[in-house]
Amino acid sequence: MARFTLPRDIYHGKGCLEELKNLKGKKAILVVGGGSMKRQGFLDKAVNYLKEAGMEVQLFEGVEPDPSVETVMKGAEAMRAFEPDWIVAMGGGSPIDAAKAMWAFYEYPGVTFEDLCIPFNFPELRQKAKFAAIPSTSGTATEVTAFSVITDYKKGIKYPLADFNITPDVAIVDSELVEALPAHHCVYTDPLAIQAIEMVFDYLPASFHGNMTARAQMHDAQCLAGMAFSNALLGIVHSMAHKTGAAFSTGHITHGLANAMYLPYVIKYNAKDPVAAKRYAEIARKTGLVGASEQALINSLCAKINEFNVILGIPATLKDFGIKEDEFKEKISEISKNAVGDACTGSNPRSIDPQTMEKLFTCIYYGTEVDF
Repeated sequence: MARFTLPRDIYHGKGCLEELKNLKGKKAILVVGGGSMKRQGFLDKAVNYLKEAGMEVQLFEGVEPDPSVETVMKGAEAMRAFEPDWIVAMGGGSPIDAAKAMWAFYEYPGVTFEDLCIPFNFPELRQKAKFAAIPSTSGTATEVTAFSVITDYKKGIKYPLADFNITPDVAIVDSELVEALPAHHCVYTDPLAIQAIEMVFDYLPASFHGNMTARAQMHDAQCLAGMAFSNALLGIVHSMAHKTGAAFSTGHITHGLANAMYLPYVIKYNAKDPVAAKRYAEIARKTGLVGASEQALINSLCAKINEFNVILGIPATLKDFGIKEDEFKEKISEISKNAVGDACTGSNPRSIDPQTMEKLFTCIYYGTEVDF
């Protein structure tokens, strides 16, 4: 038996933020990040809409990029004191991911991150509150997914949380929220994934360079992608990003950047599996890439991703990112072991062991060919 889970309601289109005024409840806590929503006036709009719905509103502000265990615990404590029946998370992936984890600790104070890291092992949520997510960036799709990533900076690891319980009840995908951004497998999921990829190929560069129509399209594309991967699950690109994000002293590797950097290498690794190779080639065909053979199509797909990475200023290797070689060599064995044990590894199309994972990371560090 398979399962396909999405938020109960998904509102999309310019101006749909006002759907907040139709929520039914008594108290709402609004979780936000570093201040962009306040500067652009969207935070005040959200507060006013919630008050129009008849709710008392409290803010939890300042969620950092790649949110920490400490921030989650502070947020959960604030929720226990305020006792909201709606948790509304607004911003990029970080405040929404943080709010999902806060939700669990609000309703179950005795639970631990170690408990929650076991895939699909959450206690039953919605005992105290429901959850609404409002993305202000077009990348994580966390507003429609069953995932959250929280960082323990003291231990240098990321906790990937996965459970259908943390799929939001309501997703509000308002393209107006991205207009002012600075430039910086099944019959159900496959069509969503392919459509999302096509839209990314069509609109990503223009969105990055400030085209508002393209940004609206990218906002919808990331939401479609999230619907797909929340149900079809993820793979080792995410496993590797989880375990390297906070691992090196020379700089935090944000999750999206790591995914983009690692993806061409992982495609080449996975494409050694015949079934995966066929699917990658099909993606290339459906997105208009050229190639006279299956391998040529896969090469075109990787080249397209590399082209986008150049446009977006994403380094091609971990060495280019600035990771010191001696630190990489010292830590990569343990990182590889942890990545293999990550919750996302089990759904990768090709199996991998710690030794092979270390070889793959080494290719990514030096930019060498993946030939195994």
